[in-house]
Amino acid sequence: MSLPSYATTGQRIWYYAFRVICGVIFFFLIAPIITIIPLSFNAQDFFTFTPEMLALKPEGYSLKHYEDFFTNPDWLRPMQNSLIIAPFATIISVSLGTLAAIGLSQSHVPFRRGIMAILISPMIVPLIISATGMFFFYSQMGLWMESTLGISKSLSGYIKVILAHAALGIPFVIITVTATLVGFDNSLTRAAANMGATPVTTFFKVQMPLILPGVISGGLFAFITSFDEVVVVLFVGAAAQKTLPWQMFTGLREQISPTILAVATVLVAISIVLLTVVELLRRRSERLRGMSPS
Repeated sequence: MSLPSYATTGQRIWYYAFRVICGVIFFFLIAPIITIIPLSFNAQDFFTFTPEMLALKPEGYSLKHYEDFFTNPDWLRPMQNSLIIAPFATIISVSLGTLAAIGLSQSHVPFRRGIMAILISPMIVPLIISATGMFFFYSQMGLWMESTLGISKSLSGYIKVILAHAALGIPFVIITVTATLVGFDNSLTRAAANMGATPVTTFFKVQMPLILPGVISGGLFAFITSFDEVVVVLFVGAAAQKTLPWQMFTGLREQISPTILAVATVLVAISIVLLTVVELLRRRSERLRGMSPS
């Protein structure tokens, strides 16, 4: 959008100053990522740019850190754990978060604001406090599952981490689905009920298709939250449930491995893809609700 010909001098100054400010903020946010990506191709086991890299010489670059990531069992096992924990946590978050958002969207529900504040509190409370509380709660739950239900210690560990990550992901689902329900026309559900549809049929045939972009967006945020989380899994999980962020954290403390840079680059690429999907779903949701032109 360009400036109109009748814009004043002050408006022109603010027009260009605003773009400069946005550019500086964007650079401030993106600079660490820009630094990590080329370093992941370093041919040496350093966390700094070598003279060969600065001179753009081919011998200064290598894919050996990516090869180590995809072949080393020390990295493959945490990656496998992350791919097990994150999807299950996402499914639970989406299921419970969607139902909670739909319920809280009803005007007749008492204490809606208080309930909403409690449900989204994991986003507000410092993560270390949430992790401490989860440690005491899920440790007792794990002992109960092992002694009463006969579940193995490894399986109970996975269950604890999945439930803990689901609790962190539910607020994201509630917020995105609630935002989608703001423009939802409730007359559609009433019309379906008048035509003889059951509440379950109305939900899956009428309501879900319209709020699906918000549900998927919340699910993607919940997946990213679980996949990138490290503090809670350190408190709740055990060595058998070591996730990829946990392995990266350990690598920075105990054995400084440049493979961490390759892993970080892969995670950045995954995040970019997921956020692109979220943006496409957001635009689709706006078109469905008639908030933007098709």
